[in-house]
Amino acid sequence: MPFQMGLDVLMAYTEWERDEWHAWFQQHGSPALATTVGPHTDGRFDTVGALVRHIFSAETRYIDRLSGRPLTDTALVPSDDVEALFLFGRQSRQGLRAFYDAFAATEWDVPQELPVGSHRFVATPRKIVLHVLVHEIKHWAQVATLLRLQGLKAGFRDILFSPVLGSESPV
Repeated sequence: MPFQMGLDVLMAYTEWERDEWHAWFQQHGSPALATTVGPHTDGRFDTVGALVRHIFSAETRYIDRLSGRPLTDTALVPSDDVEALFLFGRQSRQGLRAFYDAFAATEWDVPQELPVGSHRFVATPRKIVLHVLVHEIKHWAQVATLLRLQGLKAGFRDILFSPVLGSESPV
C-alpha cells in the first residue's frame, strides 16, 4: 500500500507540473520550445521541445514494453507544437494510469527483461514505473534550467509549492 500511495503522489505531482508547463508554453509559444539544449548534448534531443517529447515518449514506451506491445513511434509527434506535445503527454499519462490501475498486484515485484535501445535489462514493473516518474521530474528541472539560462523564468515548480499533499502558494 505505501508503494501505491507514493506512486499516486508522484503521478499527481507530475500531472500538476505538466499542467503548469502546458500553460507556460501556451503563453511563450513555439519559440520557447525551440530553445537549444546547448552544444554538449548526448545527441538524443537538441531543443527543449524535443526534451519535452522525450519525457512523454519514455512514459509511453516503458508502458509499451511492460504491456508487451510494439514501441510507439513518438518521432511523429512534432516537438515545436505546444498543443500536439501536451496532447501526447495526456495520452501517455492515460496509458500509464490504465496500466497502473489494471496491473495485477502480484506482478509488481516480478522481474522482467526489457530491451531499451541496443541493451537489455532486468527490473520489476515497480522500479520501471518509479523510474518513469522520477525521470520526468528530473527532465522538467532541466527544462526550467535551460529556459532560465535564456532569460525565461518558469516560476516555482517544486513539489513543496504544488497543491499535492496540501500546501499554499509561495509568498
